[in-house]
Amino acid sequence: MLRRFGVNYAIFSMATDIILTCLALFLAERLIHFIPQHLTNVRGQVFVFPHVYLVISVLWGITFLVLSVYDPKKIYRAIDEFQIVTLATVASALLFAGLLFLTKRDFSRWVFVIFVTLDMVFLLGWRILARIVFRVGRMPVADRQVLIVGSGEAGQRVGQMIQEYRAMGLNLTGFLGDAPENESNPDEFVIHVLGRVEDVREVVKEQSIHDVVIALPQREYAQINELVLALHDLPVQVRVVPDYFSLALYRATVEDFGGLPMINLRDPALNEVQRLVKRIFDLVIAGTLIAILALPMALITLLIKLDSPGTTFFRQQRVGENGRLFSMYKFRSMIPDADKLIDEMTEISEDGHLLFKKENDPRVTRVGRFLRHTSMDELPQLFNVIKGDMSLVGPRPELPWLVGQYEPWQHKRLAVPQGMTGWWQINGRADKPLHLHTEEDLYYVQNYSLWMDIYILFKTPWVVVRGKGAY
Repeated sequence: MLRRFGVNYAIFSMATDIILTCLALFLAERLIHFIPQHLTNVRGQVFVFPHVYLVISVLWGITFLVLSVYDPKKIYRAIDEFQIVTLATVASALLFAGLLFLTKRDFSRWVFVIFVTLDMVFLLGWRILARIVFRVGRMPVADRQVLIVGSGEAGQRVGQMIQEYRAMGLNLTGFLGDAPENESNPDEFVIHVLGRVEDVREVVKEQSIHDVVIALPQREYAQINELVLALHDLPVQVRVVPDYFSLALYRATVEDFGGLPMINLRDPALNEVQRLVKRIFDLVIAGTLIAILALPMALITLLIKLDSPGTTFFRQQRVGENGRLFSMYKFRSMIPDADKLIDEMTEISEDGHLLFKKENDPRVTRVGRFLRHTSMDELPQLFNVIKGDMSLVGPRPELPWLVGQYEPWQHKRLAVPQGMTGWWQINGRADKPLHLHTEEDLYYVQNYSLWMDIYILFKTPWVVVRGKGAY
């Protein structure tokens, strides 16, 4: 039976991808004649030799395998699957283009463009359709019964994660360990304790368990060796989840380090595909905005010069991704040497939180007040984006002394590139104290996607026009 994320499904996916890719080339070969001839400069019949279909079948198949497009662990989430398929398709197309350049330069560029476009639509389209069919039709998945050894905080968090992947065939059978002290409410995550840790062998046999996840607290690590020995002759997968949730600032993963498996407690919040897409997106949008806003920026430069003495641009050291320091650019909106008065402007609220921005700051110039109200003082940061110091969207880069006041949990906001605008800016801006806007930034870090960046960019102008919290 064709079960979701099973071996047969992977083979079916690979065959479908190759067939649809060949179909895309076949249709591109025929659709070229529906485009006006003066645009394509195509004369006569376009013919793609049969061996080209064989080449793209091999090329696409190998590339998709190398990039792990069919690895179930990497395509559980729809967004992850669509990202890796897009990357694999682009990589295959570039390899195909290079091969054509070396062997067949007369291959129609229009056929190539139509082919790649159709291929992308087909490969993403059938996956969307498959997910709908599996979800609506409730088609079977490769069910795996999971037993968690340990009912403490680490075990409960693992249990909640497994529950989120029920649609992928992971069924949480229960826990082994002490019963939780507090009973869960009906709407909360329910913990079913099936016995003691020592009962693991009997429970695995009785419940037909496929996977055992050991999630014991650090003080009980001595039992892990006994558990592994007790299960060594049973057909189960045994996995260990270290109790490092409290230590990992971002997220913990297992990686190969010099040939040794090690736990990385500071795995990047963005994977390589997300980072590449975000960087390309930043370069394209920032470069376009610089070209469009060149004249307004020149006018702002002149107004600052006429309004007050001092430099036009203001450079200030800020803390970037992973604590890296860089110089952030802004249009100067304050009087010269305004930084020397920052101690007088900083206050501590009644609950002990720092407040260092005021609505009526006497250091701000007349032009500077307008620039701040409209956020136009931030425009030079587009050059920071081009340089790679910042991103268009992300948590705002803070001053080093302010980061020095952070509580440990607040450092998580530095896990992604810092941005010109972000989730905090469209949900309150400067009228929220530091500890609250950090929570908004952490929401962005934990829920990042390209679509979220696009949503924030579209909403930012509306927030700027309203001027709420801008001072």
